[in-house]
Amino acid sequence: MRLKDANVLLIDDDPDVLMALRLLLKPNVAAITTEKSPGNIPGLLARESYDIVILDMNFNGLVNTGNEGIYWLNRIKEINSDTIVVLITAYGEIDIAIRSLKEGASDFIVKPWQNEKVLDSLKELVKTQKTSSRPARMNVQNDRIIGESEEIQNIFSKIKKIAPTDANILILGENGTGKDLIAKAIHENSSRKDKPFIKVDVGSLTSTLFESELFGYKKGAFTDAREDRKGRFELANGGTLFLDEIGNISLTQQAKLLTVLQNRQISPLGSGESIPIDIRLITATNLKISELSDEFKFRKDLIYRINTVDLVIPPLRYRGNDITLLAKHFLGIYGDKYNKDELKLDKSFLQTLKSHPFPGNVRELQFVMERAVIMAENKLLTEKDISFSAIESAPQLLENEEVKLETVEKNTILKVIDRNKGNISKSAKELGITRAALYRRLDKYDL
Repeated sequence: MRLKDANVLLIDDDPDVLMALRLLLKPNVAAITTEKSPGNIPGLLARESYDIVILDMNFNGLVNTGNEGIYWLNRIKEINSDTIVVLITAYGEIDIAIRSLKEGASDFIVKPWQNEKVLDSLKELVKTQKTSSRPARMNVQNDRIIGESEEIQNIFSKIKKIAPTDANILILGENGTGKDLIAKAIHENSSRKDKPFIKVDVGSLTSTLFESELFGYKKGAFTDAREDRKGRFELANGGTLFLDEIGNISLTQQAKLLTVLQNRQISPLGSGESIPIDIRLITATNLKISELSDEFKFRKDLIYRINTVDLVIPPLRYRGNDITLLAKHFLGIYGDKYNKDELKLDKSFLQTLKSHPFPGNVRELQFVMERAVIMAENKLLTEKDISFSAIESAPQLLENEEVKLETVEKNTILKVIDRNKGNISKSAKELGITRAALYRRLDKYDL
């Protein structure tokens, strides 16, 4: 690793020291975070991955351990033993600074320091640091995709290849696998990262809202259109448009979307004007690609438009030790949120998590960890502190079954109409219903 790729955390209660180090390091590292209070260290490390922590030795006696620097050094190493920790010390405290090296510090800076020596020392530390043992992370603004499993490493590798391009991406995966984080990661690692990232859950849009939300409208276009409004395509211009649950839109909506993607321009409702658009399109669905290939449900020409490259996100149950990494990550977040930083995970707790199939994937694990932290009565969490949600059980299966029955009816109607070459009377007779009943179903499914 190089110093210019490092993410650095500076901790000192002296604002002058923070400013001096920030000015020194800013041109030489990837990112810098400054913090005056060491008490915020656990929360900071839970939310972000830092390569280097530069830490003062003394903080006004807030911790009675004989030396605050040693205390916080140990806390940092407990959270991530591979973090490079450099301590800031005065000349009279060199004996304690040397002791800190035995405790796990990588180096120390003696005040007043020489800028070039500090930079040379940090360059050497990151050059020799072993990073292979650290869980791989891909930063996405304030969120992180965490994992070291082969399955998630393959996703990281693909993101690095496709992000710099403008290829349209289709993300496939079960609910709760983090498809929205993957979409953000692609955007944040692309040349469009400084432009807008606009997300739309198109699966929740009714047929009447679909056009107005995506393409915008002019004042007076319909009853409640009291002013001009830009659609999501126009808001995302120059950046990335992420259409989630793309598999749930109707054939009529698919046709409208296909026209826009082919022509690269939109026409707001109530306007004859065509507006050119420049967007990178990312879509996602929890359906399998084989389900999308059903021409009675999804247009093949649209699949080819949105699916230059597809990413299949693995479910959590296939990601092995990532369950442990994510559990510890959420423990840090919720331990900080609920002022329970002292909590630890027993082996029985982790073994129970690993044996659970997690039908709700990472989202379910997150809720399990939050509940465990809130309800914890002891500092060591055991298997008894785990309470799995009933949300993923029978009621949801019944709901899914109902959706499947509607899908069967819809597909049957389409097949019969196709077989009768569009003749509604013959189709209604073959289906055993009246023409009026068939028209009602066509309207219901927006066919």
